[in-house]
Amino acid sequence: MYRQGDILILPVPEEALPVGVRDLPPAPRDGRGRMVLALGEATGHAHALTAPGTLLRSPDPLAPDHLHLPSGGRLVHEEHAAITLPRGWYRVIRQREYVPGAVRVVAD
Repeated sequence: MYRQGDILILPVPEEALPVGVRDLPPAPRDGRGRMVLALGEATGHAHALTAPGTLLRSPDPLAPDHLHLPSGGRLVHEEHAAITLPRGWYRVIRQREYVPGAVRVVAD
């Protein structure tokens, strides 16, 4: 398992992927060609990869995303050490917080 700030990345065996994950449309890359796992609303910093692969994002903002890296990749962020991820499938979970009456994704 890997953690970078408010992002948790869990390896998932391909045969254990939830039904329907592969049918999700791939998230678009940003203007710099990066797969952005999370973007800091306050800072503009991003947890991002430039490696070949696909980020499959659920329409539910509280549901985990799934990431496929066929050759591995390097997750970078301006305020955290880079993390090297081996090839494979991953579940990407954003930290959540409780505010009175709601649960929301943590904003950095």
